[in-house]
Amino acid sequence: MIPSTLNAKVRRLHLWARGAVEDWLGGAYHSAFKGVGIAFEEVREYQPGDDVRAIDWNVTARIGTPFIKRFVEERELTVMLALDLGESMSFGSGIRTKRQSAAETFALIALAAVRNNDRVGLILSAGNVQKLIPPRKGTRHALRLLRDLLQAGDGEPLAGHVRRVSETGIGAGLQTIQRVLHRRALVFVASDFALPGYERALRLVASRHDVIALFPQDAWESALPDVGMLALRDPDTGAALVLDTHDVAIRDQYRARMAERVRQLRHTVRRAGADWIGILTDGSHLEALRQFFRRRERRHKPARR
Repeated sequence: MIPSTLNAKVRRLHLWARGAVEDWLGGAYHSAFKGVGIAFEEVREYQPGDDVRAIDWNVTARIGTPFIKRFVEERELTVMLALDLGESMSFGSGIRTKRQSAAETFALIALAAVRNNDRVGLILSAGNVQKLIPPRKGTRHALRLLRDLLQAGDGEPLAGHVRRVSETGIGAGLQTIQRVLHRRALVFVASDFALPGYERALRLVASRHDVIALFPQDAWESALPDVGMLALRDPDTGAALVLDTHDVAIRDQYRARMAERVRQLRHTVRRAGADWIGILTDGSHLEALRQFFRRRERRHKPARR
């Protein structure tokens, strides 16, 4: 049985995400991601301005007047969402954690995909795959995804799993994608990439699929606040550290090191053949996603002569 409080949360998330998709993201998503090929639609009579290379010479010879073949884009896509549930993703200095921000962003992507009649699936991974939902269509399926994303974002236990994989971080989810997706797909991977072991799997997946890495970051991760002595603990390794945040040199050193880490991560992701979206936990992830869709649309739009 699903608790009534969870059902209420799912309904609220659905209303928010559906409104955002209808008002902001639906058209941008459709324009940013093209279909996987073209399909024959019809043969029609040649009209001035048509491309002569499209002339169907068999039909033209049979009827005696020029006819052309028309093709349309095969729009339907398979979209897979892979969410890292590692402990470091539970960090958040404000009202949202990195995991919650990633889950909300995935909710937007899932509804945009369903609205465009695409198939969408979900993988939840934390050192091993916690849950695998195969790609499907439809609003009912989207609501199931929203429920599981909401539970994952809030850190609640998840029912169901596939076999364990001896990888760390998001690596298990990437390995599973490599096994279960046989045709080219659109793959979103949400992770802070805090643990190593994902690089080879990311390269393999990106060699077959269109991969976008979603990198959530909290404000405290890019710049320490001035709050005096601050005890820190690495949630993945358990390592502890105490910093004097009154010290300007320490804050500057921390800011520089974190900026360099993000730069190196972006380089690693892009060298693997994947794209990159950076989002923050301050609630601006909707705008970050919309801007990314627009960049993709401009990048793939043919240049005008």
